[in-house]
Amino acid sequence: MQNKLYNYGTAILSAFEYLLEKYPEVFVMGQGLWSPWYVGNSMTNLDKKFGKKRIIDTPVSESACTGAAVGASLAGLKPIVVHPRMDFMLYAMDAIVNQAAKWSHMIGGQANPCVTIRGIINRGGEQGAQHSQALHAWFAHIPGLRVVMPYSVADARDLFIASVLCKDPVIFIDDRWLYEQEDTLSPIVELDLKKEGPKCIATGKDLTIVASGYSTLLAMKAKDELEKYKISAEIMDLRVLNPLDSSPLIESIKKTGRLIVIDGGWKNCGMAGEVIAAIVENLDLNHFKSSPQRITLPDAPAPTSRELEKIYYPDVHKIINMSRFILQ
Repeated sequence: MQNKLYNYGTAILSAFEYLLEKYPEVFVMGQGLWSPWYVGNSMTNLDKKFGKKRIIDTPVSESACTGAAVGASLAGLKPIVVHPRMDFMLYAMDAIVNQAAKWSHMIGGQANPCVTIRGIINRGGEQGAQHSQALHAWFAHIPGLRVVMPYSVADARDLFIASVLCKDPVIFIDDRWLYEQEDTLSPIVELDLKKEGPKCIATGKDLTIVASGYSTLLAMKAKDELEKYKISAEIMDLRVLNPLDSSPLIESIKKTGRLIVIDGGWKNCGMAGEVIAAIVENLDLNHFKSSPQRITLPDAPAPTSRELEKIYYPDVHKIINMSRFILQ
């Protein structure tokens, strides 16, 4: 029997269905969850299938619904909070950073805020600076939060399930620019999120490209183009940004000697810099044949103009040009 074809959004939908069917303590809350378009195809008809007491469309108060979810998690439930735009998760920073991330530490592990906070990145389409931010580096900075950012269709489903079943608070970040990807999926096997980390998804010998989320898709597209220049790139998908396990990345660079990190966030205090620092601190510099390089957003808010967006966001051509530069 052939495996069913899923796209990124329906893979997340299948994760929701699995969790809601198997775990009665799971419920979902957030804005626009009953809408046929607000969260794409990742939650279609869940309210009809599981009822509006478990799929709760909340008023527009990110702080209130996230705080309520943290409280419910301390009472033994497994809430999922959905923020259709990461930008407006900022209203919930107290509940996320001061509450969810701290409670287990403050009470000696006697209770665990088992809450999953799903933030969706919305960019492009002339949406402008207040609707285009990928803030993963902010959350990866906070001890006590696990940060998951899947690229593949399989990880969209499997890491989402692992996030909800993890005892720790998890920031699960998905990107609408990934939703058109398609793949077949094998039967669900529950993963232990604590054992998940960076993964080599394409082997190569000339350089290592490290990325996460949509940046990983760009890296995979660039790999095919780089073959035309007889450049063999190894692609490492971060998958879990916090805690960051640099050991698989280090093993890759021992082989290739060159490193490019692609990130959909800004350079200053960003994820790309953290990845490079984690590697350089733990790897003899003699392994490097050239200096590590970053491809990030410019240090400016996102533009509204479609033509400026083409310049602003990293693309395959920037990766190719950087790869050819460090191989000179």
